[in-house]
Amino acid sequence: YLIARFLQSGPCQKSALVRPKVACECRCVLLNQHIPADYLLRVCEQIGPLIDKHIPPSVPGVHSLLGTGQQSLLRTAKSSSHAVWSGSAVVALHRGRPPEPPLNCAKPPTIVSIMGARQKTGVARFGHAFPSLTYQHMKMHRRILGHLSSVYCVAFDRTGHRIFTGSDDCLVKIWATDDGRLLATLRGHAAEISDMTVNFENTLLASTSCDKVIRVWCLRTCAPVAVLQGHTASITSIQFSPSALGSSRYLATTGADGMVCFWQWNSLNMKFDDQPVKFMERSRPGVQISCSSFSSGGLFLATGGTDHMIRVYYLGTETPVKFSDLDSHTDKVVAIQFCNNTDGFVSGSRDGTARIWHYQQQEWKSTVLDMTTRLPGAVISGDDKSTKLVVTMVTWDRCDRSIITAVSNCILKVWNSANGQLLHVLSGHDDEVFVLEAHPFDSRILLSAGHDGNIYIWDLSKGLKIRNFFNMIEGQGHGAVFDCKFSVDGQHFACTDSHGHLLIFGFGCSQPYEKIPDQMFYHTDFRPLIRDSNNFVLDEQTQQAPHLMPPPFLVDVDGNPHPPRYQRLVPGRENCKEEQLVPQLGYMANGDGEVVEQVIGQQTTDESQEESPLDDLIRQLQHQQDERLDSGNPTGENNPQLTFGPLSPPNVGLRRSGQVEGVRQMHNNAPRSQIATERDLLAWSRRVVVNEVQSGIFRYNWPSSAISLNYEFSVYSLSCLNIFYSDSSSEYSDWTADAGINLQPPKRPTRRPARVAGSSSSEDEEGTGQGEGEAERTSKRTKKKKKPKQTKQRSVPAGDLEELLPPSWIMETIPRRSPFVPQMGDELIYFRQGHQAYVRAVCRAKAYSINPQKHPWNRLNLRDQESVKVVGIKYEVGQPTLCCLKLALLDPTSGKMTNESFNLKYHDMPDVIDFLVLQQFYNEAKERNWQPGQHFRSIIDDAWWFGSVECQEPFQSEYPDSLFQCYIVRWDNGEREKMSPWDIEPIPEEAPLPDDEGGSVPVTEDELQSLLYTPQEGEWGLQTRDDECERVITAIDQLLTLDVAKAFSCPVDLREYPLYCTVVAYLTDLGTIRTRLVHRFYRRISALMWEVRYIEHNARTFNEPQSPIVKTAKTVSSVLLRFIRDQTCTDILDLYNKMKSEFSSAEEEEVSPSPKSVFRGVVLDINAWHGQCKELLRRMMASSDSEPFRQPVDLFAYPDYRDIIDTPMDLGTVSETLMGENYENPMEFAKDVRLIFSNSKAYTPNKKSQVRSKPIFLCSLLSPDLNVAQVDEDSQQSSSSSSSSSSSSLSFSAEQAGANRVTRSRVTPGKSSGACSYTQTNIHYLSKV
Repeated sequence: YLIARFLQSGPCQKSALVRPKVACECRCVLLNQHIPADYLLRVCEQIGPLIDKHIPPSVPGVHSLLGTGQQSLLRTAKSSSHAVWSGSAVVALHRGRPPEPPLNCAKPPTIVSIMGARQKTGVARFGHAFPSLTYQHMKMHRRILGHLSSVYCVAFDRTGHRIFTGSDDCLVKIWATDDGRLLATLRGHAAEISDMTVNFENTLLASTSCDKVIRVWCLRTCAPVAVLQGHTASITSIQFSPSALGSSRYLATTGADGMVCFWQWNSLNMKFDDQPVKFMERSRPGVQISCSSFSSGGLFLATGGTDHMIRVYYLGTETPVKFSDLDSHTDKVVAIQFCNNTDGFVSGSRDGTARIWHYQQQEWKSTVLDMTTRLPGAVISGDDKSTKLVVTMVTWDRCDRSIITAVSNCILKVWNSANGQLLHVLSGHDDEVFVLEAHPFDSRILLSAGHDGNIYIWDLSKGLKIRNFFNMIEGQGHGAVFDCKFSVDGQHFACTDSHGHLLIFGFGCSQPYEKIPDQMFYHTDFRPLIRDSNNFVLDEQTQQAPHLMPPPFLVDVDGNPHPPRYQRLVPGRENCKEEQLVPQLGYMANGDGEVVEQVIGQQTTDESQEESPLDDLIRQLQHQQDERLDSGNPTGENNPQLTFGPLSPPNVGLRRSGQVEGVRQMHNNAPRSQIATERDLLAWSRRVVVNEVQSGIFRYNWPSSAISLNYEFSVYSLSCLNIFYSDSSSEYSDWTADAGINLQPPKRPTRRPARVAGSSSSEDEEGTGQGEGEAERTSKRTKKKKKPKQTKQRSVPAGDLEELLPPSWIMETIPRRSPFVPQMGDELIYFRQGHQAYVRAVCRAKAYSINPQKHPWNRLNLRDQESVKVVGIKYEVGQPTLCCLKLALLDPTSGKMTNESFNLKYHDMPDVIDFLVLQQFYNEAKERNWQPGQHFRSIIDDAWWFGSVECQEPFQSEYPDSLFQCYIVRWDNGEREKMSPWDIEPIPEEAPLPDDEGGSVPVTEDELQSLLYTPQEGEWGLQTRDDECERVITAIDQLLTLDVAKAFSCPVDLREYPLYCTVVAYLTDLGTIRTRLVHRFYRRISALMWEVRYIEHNARTFNEPQSPIVKTAKTVSSVLLRFIRDQTCTDILDLYNKMKSEFSSAEEEEVSPSPKSVFRGVVLDINAWHGQCKELLRRMMASSDSEPFRQPVDLFAYPDYRDIIDTPMDLGTVSETLMGENYENPMEFAKDVRLIFSNSKAYTPNKKSQVRSKPIFLCSLLSPDLNVAQVDEDSQQSSSSSSSSSSSSLSFSAEQAGANRVTRSRVTPGKSSGACSYTQTNIHYLSKV
C-alpha cells in the first residue's frame, strides 16, 4: 500500500497501473486516509540517521539504502567493529600522512601493525605506537604508611628512582621508586613541611616549613648543606631556578610575610649566601605571596599574591630585579605556572578567571579564561547560576597546546592556549581539585586528584577519562589526596594523602613491592633534637648529627619492630648477621596503661673480626675527645654555642583514635644507643642515597633549556629597561581581630632593586631629609653605598598629589568636636547600630572591602551601646585612609577594663553619623534630659542652627534603650531630622538669634572652646594641661635649634618624596606637634607621647632600619619622650647632652642584633613573654590578696596618699598597659608590678597591717629571672619610714602607662632574706619564658 501511494503521487504513476489491484486495497485506502503520499520517502529518510546514531558509519553524513559494510542499514556493532589494516595502509599513516583512520574507528591499528610499519619506514607516530588506552594498565603497586600526619608534598628526583615526601609531622622521607623501600629520614624542621624542590643537578633537596626555616640537604649523603633564615612567617613556595649559567644558581622562596627571597648558591661547592636578595611586597596589611613559578630558561620568576597582584622578576642581571607588576585580577591569585617552552604563563584567581600572559611589544598581554564559559548545548543548572566559581589550580600540557584549570565546582576545563577557546569539560570529581599534573612527555595525558580521594588519568585530546583510582583506606573511609607527581620517565606516579600514606602507581609487576611492610618508620624518627644558634640539629640521645647516626631499625606505627627480614631493607643492614637484626627491647606503659615492648636502642655486638689500622686510629681520636669531655667541656670547644634544649616535633595529626603516642613515645625512656663500630660508621658515611645526574645526561637535557635561556635574554634586552630602585611597598603588621594592633614601628626590609615594566609603576624616592634612608642602597657584591642624583626624581602632578594626601580630618591641628579623631586613652561610648550603618554605607559606596566575619558583633555579644577605651591606634594606607582602633571593653559599673576587646576600622564619610562618642560628651548630654517642645541649637559647618525637639523614639526598634539618633527634631526652616542628644546644645539666654527664621548664626571662638573636651584629673600628670603644653612647646623650640632635629621640623616635602604618603598613613613632625600643643589639641599626655613616637615610626617605615635618618629620628623622639615623662625637667638641651652617651653605647651594642635574648643560659624569644605576663597578671587578679591593688587608690578616702606616693600604680593600670601591648619588655612589666608593692609598704608603715602583708604572696608569683625583688618583712622595719625618699629610680615606658603615670617615686623594697618562696608554678612559668 505504501509503495502504491508513493508511485501514484510521484513520477512513476504508470507503474502503479501495471500492478494488479488487490481486493483489500480499497479497504486500506478508506482506513488510512491520513497517510500522505510521500510517507514511504519520509520513513526512509528517518531510518538512516537513527542507525547512524546507534552505530556510526564509515563516512558520516552519507545515507543509502543500498550501502554495504559500515554503510549498510543492516549493520550491527559486531559486524562494524572489525577492521583489517593492510601493511601499506599502516605505512602510509606515519607522520600524519593520509589516509588517517577515522576518529570513531572502534579498533585502531594493532601494535603489531604499527611495529611492522615502523620496521618498513623507520618511523612511527607516537599516538599510534602508544595509544592513550595503554594507561589503563597502570595500577597501584603499594600504599605505605610512613607519616603520622597529612602529607602535602611529594616529589621525584631527576632520575625518577627516588621519591621524597614532606609531612605535617615535620619529617622529610626518601623512598625507592622501584620497590618502595624507606631509604632515609631527614630530621630538623620544627613545624609542618610546606613545600619541597630538587635542583636540576639532582644533588640538593630544599624543604620549607611553617617554622620559617629553609633546610637544604645533600641528596648523596643526607647531610644538611644549609639552614636559611630570612622569612618572618610561614614559607609558601620554594623553587630552584633552572638557569645554569656558570656555577652561580638561585633558590627562590615566597612567604606569608609578603616577601620574595632569592638565595644565591654555588653549584661547585654547594655554598649558600646567608643573606638573600629580598623583595618586600606587603603593600597593605595581610598580603601574602602564595605561589610562584620559574620560566623554562630560569631567568624569570612569576609570583601571585593575596593582593590580586602578579609580580615578575628577572634573574639575568647581577642581582635579581623586579620586571613587572600586573594587577588585572580582582581577587587573590592562587595558582601560577609558566609554560614549558616559551615565555608565557597562566595565572588563576579567586575572581573566577584565569589569564594567559604573553610578553608582546614590551608589555604583558593577557587572554581571559572565564570559568563560567560552557560548551555549546550544555545545560545550565540552578547551582551554577548562584555559586561563584573560583579557580583552584592551573597547568599546561607538555606541548603547551592546552591549559587545564580546576574549578571550585569540582570540574576541570581544557582550553586552547592560543585563542582561549574552551575545548573539553572533564567531570568526575566530587570535591575540590588541588592537584593537576601533566605527563612529562605525553601531551595527551593529565593526572588529577582531589579531596574526594579520586585519582583520574585523562586523555586531553579526546576529553575522556582513561582510568580512575579511589583512595579507600580500610576502616577509615577515603583519604583526601593532597599531592601527585609523575616520574621523569612517565612509568610511575606517586600520591600522598591526608592519613600519612604514600601511594606508588605504575606499569608492570607489583612483586618487588610485596617484600616491604605496610607501615615503615625508623625508631629514631621522632627522637628529640637539640639546636645550635644557627638552627643546625643534633640527636639529643646520641649527640650526633642525624645523618651520621648508625642505621636505625624499622618499626610500625605503634613502635613495634618489624621481623629481621624487613630489617634488611634498611640501608646499611643488608649484610648484617641475623642476631644484629634483632633490636634491643624495653618495656614501658602506653596511653591505655598497658605495658608494651619498645625499641630503645641498638643491640650490642662484639666485633670478632680483626680490626684494621684505621679502626684503631679512629678509636684513639675518640678516646682523646672523651678525655676533653671529662675535663669539663661537655659541649665541646669547637661548638660553644650549642643550646641543649630538647625540641621534638609537635604532636600533630595523630591518625587513629586508639593511637595515643605510638612511635612518638620511643624516645621517652630510651637509654643512650651504643655507637656502632668505626668500620660501620665509615661505611655509613660513604653511602649514596640519591645518585647525581650524570654530566652527559645533563648536557643532553641542556640544549632545550639553553634555547629558552637565550630567548629570555632577548626579551629582557629588547624591553629597554631603565632599572631603578623603588620603595613601592612596605612591611606592615597583620591587622586581625586576634592579633590586635602593633603599636611598635614596623621594620623596613633590606632595600632592593625593583623594576616595573608594562604595568602601573611606582615612582622613585630620592633626596634628603626624612627620606635619606631611601637614597642609601647596599650592593650585595660591592658593599658600597651610593646616592642617586635628585635630577632622576620623577615629579607628580598636583592633582595626583592631592589624591595621595591623607584626608583633612586626620591631619587637623585645631581640635573639633566633629568628626571624631581618636586619641590614646579615650573613653568612649560605642554604638553598634551606628557602626552597622557605617558598614552599610561603605558597602553601598564600595569604598573598600569588609570581611563580615570580622565584625565585632559576630565575635562578641555586644549590646546596643558599650563603654570602651582606646588602647591601640594605627592608620592604614589606602583609598580611603583607614583608622584602625583597638577598643577594650569597660565594666559599666566600675569603669574598669575587662579582659575583652575588639578591633574596628573606619573613616570619615559624608552623611554618616559618628558611632564613637567621648564618654564625657555622652554623660553631659544624658543629664540634659530633653523634653518635647524644648528649643536647641546645633553646630553645622561652623554655624549655629536652631530648632526644637518634637519627640523621642528609638532609631531602631531592636535597640529601644539606645540614645543614638533618638530625638526627632524640627528645624526652624520646617525640615525634620533625627538627632542624637550630644549633637544638640541648649540656647543660653544671652546667645544671639538669627535675623531670619530658619537662618543661622556664626560660632565664636569662645563657644567652640567651651564645647571641647575638658581634661580630667591626672590626665596631664601633676600639672595642668596649659602648664604642661607650654613646657613642651618651649622644649620643642629648644630642640629645633639642634641640627639633629632639623630634618623633623616641618612636614615632608611630597614634591621631593611623592611616594611618602603611599607608605606613611599618618604624617607628623615636630612643627605639627607644636601647632597642636598651641591649640590644646591633645586631650591627655598619653596622646601627645603617642604622636611623638610616630616620628620614629614614620622614619623607620619609609627608610632603611639602620639608616642615619632612622637613628636620628630615634634620638629626637627618645629625648622628647624622656623630657615629657619627667615633669620636673625644664632644660631639654641639658637632657640631650646627658643622653648622648647612652645613644653611643646603644649603637655599639647593636653590632649584631639577634631576635633572641639570653638570660641565665636560657634562650628567650622576645615575642613570647607577652602571653606569659598576661597569665601571671591573671593569676594575681584572681588571688584574694590582690583586692586592694586592683584599682587606683581612692583619694577621697586617703587624701594624704599623693603627699607620700608620687606615682600611684595598680593592677588595673598594668592590665590596661599590657592589653595595649605597650610594654617593650618584661622588665617594664615587672617594675610596674613591683611599684605597686613598694607603694603599699611606703604608705603603710604598720607591719601588722593586712595591706602591707598581702603583697608577699603576690610577689612570690613573679619570676626571679624578671629581676623582681622579694619582700622581707623583717628587713623593712628600718627602711619603711624613709622608703619614699631613699630609693632607686624606676624607669617606665612613655605614654602607655596610663593617665596618672608621669613621674615615678624612688621607692626601693628592702632586701630579701627568703620570706618569699617560689612555687612549682613559678618555676614552670620561668621555664616557659
